[in-house]
Amino acid sequence: MTAATRTAPGWAVALGRRLAGGTNSRWFPYLLVLPLVLVLWGFVVQPMFATFRESVSANGTDNYLQFLSSSGVARESLFTSLFISAASVLLCGIVGVTMAFLLKRFHFRGRRLIEAIILVPAALPPLIGAVSFQLLYSNIGIVPRGLQALLGTEKPVLAFDGIAGVLVVHTFTMYPFFFLAASAALAGMDPSVEEAAYNLGAGRFRVWRTILLPMLTPALISASLLVFMTSLASYTAPLLFNVSQTMTMQIYINRTNGDLPMASAYASVLGIVSIIFLLAMRWYEGRRNYQSQSKGISAVRREITNPIGRWLAPLASVLATLVLLAPVAAIALVAFSADRSWTTEVLPPTYTLENFVTIFTDPKAFEPILNSVQMSLLAVVGCVVIGVLVAYAVRRLKFVGRSLLDVAVMIAWALPGTVVAINLISAFSTGNAFSFGQVLVGTFWILPLAYFVRFLPIVFRSSSATLALIDPSLEDAARNLGASWLRAFYTITVRLMLPGVLAGALLAFVHGVGEFVASVLIYTSSTVPISVAINNRMYSFELGTAAAYGMLQVLLIFVVMWFSGRLETSRTATRRAEQWTN
Repeated sequence: MTAATRTAPGWAVALGRRLAGGTNSRWFPYLLVLPLVLVLWGFVVQPMFATFRESVSANGTDNYLQFLSSSGVARESLFTSLFISAASVLLCGIVGVTMAFLLKRFHFRGRRLIEAIILVPAALPPLIGAVSFQLLYSNIGIVPRGLQALLGTEKPVLAFDGIAGVLVVHTFTMYPFFFLAASAALAGMDPSVEEAAYNLGAGRFRVWRTILLPMLTPALISASLLVFMTSLASYTAPLLFNVSQTMTMQIYINRTNGDLPMASAYASVLGIVSIIFLLAMRWYEGRRNYQSQSKGISAVRREITNPIGRWLAPLASVLATLVLLAPVAAIALVAFSADRSWTTEVLPPTYTLENFVTIFTDPKAFEPILNSVQMSLLAVVGCVVIGVLVAYAVRRLKFVGRSLLDVAVMIAWALPGTVVAINLISAFSTGNAFSFGQVLVGTFWILPLAYFVRFLPIVFRSSSATLALIDPSLEDAARNLGASWLRAFYTITVRLMLPGVLAGALLAFVHGVGEFVASVLIYTSSTVPISVAINNRMYSFELGTAAAYGMLQVLLIFVVMWFSGRLETSRTATRRAEQWTN
């Protein structure tokens, strides 16, 4: 017995022996999973119950009865949110599936350019995306004012406001869910099935109804659920386009008015609806399987032979390029405009570099950038540690409740940012065991904790997908050669997972830097992140500085996307090399 063993507590010695025994011990999975369960319970599940307790603390169930009354803000907000979400699904489906069909089935001039930039709107942070569309298409937007000046009308032309403005933002920022899903489904279809149907006399509509639509159904259902959940959680678009009677807006309004029980009731209802849709999505993904049994070749893009179509295709390509790049261009243009100089003109009248100079030379202006980077890095560290271990437990270990652990992680993804914020406020406005007896609300740590809860599923999913491609026999071989589980896990499994983990960590970091929905409810004067600084500058009519912050966010996202692409390329090359060697 060594000196270390003699002085160590008994439970520590037992834990060390269990870990040394690794997966051969029947208790090992539970020893590894126990701290993970405590983390998820303490910061994801337990705060949800705390929110429910808060919602009934003052008036019992009276707050919930408002959702059942024939009139009132609560009922109207719920139905407005559901209507916006359903309309967003319809519009995003039309745009996304149409674009996928055109780009995957037809060849025309300008197609490659559109493919290269079609996902640009989705890459924008939620606040920046909404701000860019406000600068373009609202009553103060460039396009309506330009048409007003061109046509000589008294009011801006084709200006979007209210629910219409929200739907415009949702359509152009969420259609990639449908585009990516439909593109993958179309690329995997066997064109010989369609050709056989045409040869048997079926018309285009019948082929679409009986062949294409059934094959696209799984992709369309999954994309519909994703868009519905994302739209239901939307806060920035209703905020900027003056739609106050939505669930997320009512959470913010009641919280800022000091009515935390009512805000908690809204959060509980919205959380329940979001979790129901998450479970429905998981159920449907495993329910039906549409597969073609044919062994034909992949689809080949067809040339557009119609003369009018061949003339319209390049024109449509140019128009689509302008529409897709317009949000980024608007942010870039306004970023160089002088604060408070743009009032009724079509474009900002004066331009300057002072906005960027102020951000990088004024310590107070630079503080939001430091805050966002620091808090996002802290959250990412926690996401990597917990996400990798949960992914390993779910993928490699066998224990009772494994599927519940997977669901617990994904609940954090399903919950809207406003709900996460209210959950943390309800749970940590007083000290408890998970905060070591400290009050976290109003401190620096509440924001990194919110980012951790919100973006843990990103790292978990990326790590889990990477781990699924790694042969477990590599770790087993190291164990057979005498390595402990901990050493085999670190030197073999973690190193092979590293590209996927880094990709997920970078994505979580970018989301953290651009996070606004939860931040706006729990930030303090000393922890203002970039997104809140942008919102505050907008309300102070400092559009130039706000757009300059936004442009820095966009540049950071593009750099991270480029680096993530390099990591994915490296991971693919490594996988092919391993397959070639085997």
